[in-house]
Amino acid sequence: MAIDVDTLQQVQPEAAPEAPRRTGRAVAIASRIGWGFLAFGLFVGSLQIMKAGAEALIPALSGSVFTDNAWSTLGLGWLGACIVLSGSPMAASSIALLDGGAISRSQAFTMLTGSRLGASFVVLAVGFIYALRRKSGRRAPLSIGILSLTMTVIAYVPGALLGFVLLRSGSLDAVTLAAPPGLLSVTDTLFGWMADLARNLVPGWGLFPAGLGVLLVAFKLFDRVLPDLSGDSLGGRRTGWFSRPWAMFGCGCAVAFMTLSVSVALTLLVPLVAKGYLKREHTLPYIAGANITTLADTLVLAMLTGNPEATRVVLASTLGVTVWTIFLLAFVFPTVRKVAMGIARSTVSSRPRLALFIGVLLTVPLTLVLV
Repeated sequence: MAIDVDTLQQVQPEAAPEAPRRTGRAVAIASRIGWGFLAFGLFVGSLQIMKAGAEALIPALSGSVFTDNAWSTLGLGWLGACIVLSGSPMAASSIALLDGGAISRSQAFTMLTGSRLGASFVVLAVGFIYALRRKSGRRAPLSIGILSLTMTVIAYVPGALLGFVLLRSGSLDAVTLAAPPGLLSVTDTLFGWMADLARNLVPGWGLFPAGLGVLLVAFKLFDRVLPDLSGDSLGGRRTGWFSRPWAMFGCGCAVAFMTLSVSVALTLLVPLVAKGYLKREHTLPYIAGANITTLADTLVLAMLTGNPEATRVVLASTLGVTVWTIFLLAFVFPTVRKVAMGIARSTVSSRPRLALFIGVLLTVPLTLVLV
């Protein structure tokens, strides 16, 4: 039987690339699953290490300047988020300290609130670095950091007050959200050895910072698994929905939920505004939405502790901020936009005003710690 060599040469080059592509996709999927499992393991392990560290720190923290009252823990969460450029580790720390008995429910709530207030500081830092790379239009990236911080304060301070009243009233005492006991036993079996290893290698006072370090590594690994959302991909199409508050609110909720980080979700705004894809005033509903769903990872962490008080703290904060944010967008958004834009314009108009803004941002939480 004669073989048509020309026909084989025509068919093989077309069919050959398909197999490597399929193999590459399979390897990529397997890699994401592997990184995801490792990230989850470190996430759970860090919680157990931090809980053990919180128990060891109780004598030192009780009555100290950092935890002697709810104002101190508010400042601790706020200042800590500014220092580590992320709110999630401090939010997780509030849950771990509560579960370990180092702080009360009210103190955990205010520390969680503080972590949200300081989380947007990274946007200002990124905006500053981005502005240094530009010869013109430097105010736009800087203003996004100021708008993020301002909108967060507008949404979280009254919203946290509502949540605090809800928590103290006992309205959530019947809520017992927790991970299934089977899941807790499996996670303890698979990852409980991390806390035992840490106890053997690290002194008691070092367990909590060690667990915090493991948590930061877990968040970095989650970044490898979660969707890669870049400024160019989000802003590549100019559509009218950017100017619709509720659409931008939903977009902010979705992006923060997918990335599990308000820092990432809000930092994306810097290049989008700097390149002209978005107007600054259109970002405010997005910022408001991102500040709500960013608590998703903290709620999961609270459920994994099996401590119902931890989930009530997160739920109270989420409900209070959500109700207040919806009220702002539905009834007084033009006023909110005017105030926030006014603060941003005034702050970036001169270097002394920008320095004053940053100084106040860092001085307020430090003062709260010392109260």
